[in-house]
Amino acid sequence: MEPIIRMDKITKAYRGVPAVQHVDFELRQGEVHALLGENGAGKSTLTKMMAGVVEPTDGSMYFHGQKTIFTSPNEALDAGVAMVFQETSLVPSMTVAQNLYLGSEKFLNRLRGTYISAQQFLQSLNFSVDPTALVATLGAAKRQMVEIARAVHHNAEVIIFDEPTATLTPEEKRHFFALINRLKERGVSIIFISHALEEALMISDRITILRDGEMVASDKTENFTRDTIIASMVGRTLSGELYRNRSESDLRKAGKKVLSVQDISMGAMVRNNSFSIFSDQITGVFGLIGSGRTETFKIVSGIYKRDFLRGGSIVLNDKPSRYYVPQQAVKDGIVYVTEDRKSEGFFETMSIAENIYAGLIAAGHNKAWYVSDKEIHAVAEDWSKKLNVRAINDNARVVELSGGNQQKVVIGKGLVQEPNLVIFDEPTRGVDVGAIAEIHQIINGLADQGLAVVVISSYLPEIMNLSDRILVCRQGRIVEEFSPVEATEEKIMYAAVH
Repeated sequence: MEPIIRMDKITKAYRGVPAVQHVDFELRQGEVHALLGENGAGKSTLTKMMAGVVEPTDGSMYFHGQKTIFTSPNEALDAGVAMVFQETSLVPSMTVAQNLYLGSEKFLNRLRGTYISAQQFLQSLNFSVDPTALVATLGAAKRQMVEIARAVHHNAEVIIFDEPTATLTPEEKRHFFALINRLKERGVSIIFISHALEEALMISDRITILRDGEMVASDKTENFTRDTIIASMVGRTLSGELYRNRSESDLRKAGKKVLSVQDISMGAMVRNNSFSIFSDQITGVFGLIGSGRTETFKIVSGIYKRDFLRGGSIVLNDKPSRYYVPQQAVKDGIVYVTEDRKSEGFFETMSIAENIYAGLIAAGHNKAWYVSDKEIHAVAEDWSKKLNVRAINDNARVVELSGGNQQKVVIGKGLVQEPNLVIFDEPTRGVDVGAIAEIHQIINGLADQGLAVVVISSYLPEIMNLSDRILVCRQGRIVEEFSPVEATEEKIMYAAVH
């Protein structure tokens, strides 16, 4: 059977540096084809050429056997190729329904009819999203659902999913995989890009692996295992390094009590929450989306304000604290590394050097009344080496970096502030296995240096591998504490749900 999409020796170079080089790729009708690789391996660039977002520098692409180059996403969409981007492309000021039908509106529209139609369509996909809500008010998971629904609504022959499950809960992922199976039965061809290797092994028919812009392996899924995929991606296996079994001797002992939280509340999201955080160790916090885990630590970081009356108390280093703006928390030594790096983590139009130095300015550590370029680049070069940020130079804009390197810049912007409490919220979301190992090494290094470290994560293997103690959050409060040695994924998930 003629592949629906075939690429021969396709190449894309930026400023003379190839992001994808001489790649051969085939997508057959009605198959789920997983595209795997580290950040910067060329996965998104390859699929963006299929979707008309960028044009190839060299090589050929064939669609239904005809040589084709899409010059715009609209042209690709009209031909039947839709892409769900890792960073959503929705219009924030419009409602869910308006985004869903954007570009395919009728000449005359009744708003009520549009909302009813959108509600029925979203329900058919098992997506619980209010069609009348403004996209700007939605969380990352809901925005991802709308993006997926919009691609399905176009009845495309080919749908490219770039990290579609990164923000979804386990239940939402189950509905999404059921949707993929229904699309496959209808003959829709799907390209699935993900850093969750278990998901790729479970859902795909074939797997292609890229490394440094070149294809290193392509075969039926049944011929791959997690270890062989990782070895192809990074040139060595990392399973034992990333997800090893812990023993009592591996756990760090608690040092000084750095943070004491008693009965803090914020509306319905955080309710009478109490816990303590200690130096010299990593405290893992697990909870499903909506459990109040992120909101709790945003209160600690001064991003959100707790209730004025009966809002509880926060004691940092034996000193009662109530922050009204994040700058106060930063000056007291608290760093919060956000889960949404694109919206909240960095200034995308600024360079690596400027982003890292902005952290120094925020903490008030730069004593001079002016900033010299020499000092900015010296600080940036130092932290880029420490965190192994891969870029052409520190003048590169952060938005041009891969997800893993963007995350390292966000971490560097925080660590340059010399904190004593570091809160990581989903530190490896949308990050490849090679960068995950490096970020885990950074996090472990901070605890070994005597800092108090909190890791909030939805990924249980990460929580169990990194944590010296595990807190489980449910319905706005910490409900259980586990030792990683005694805990199992089933016990932690049961505490998070029941």
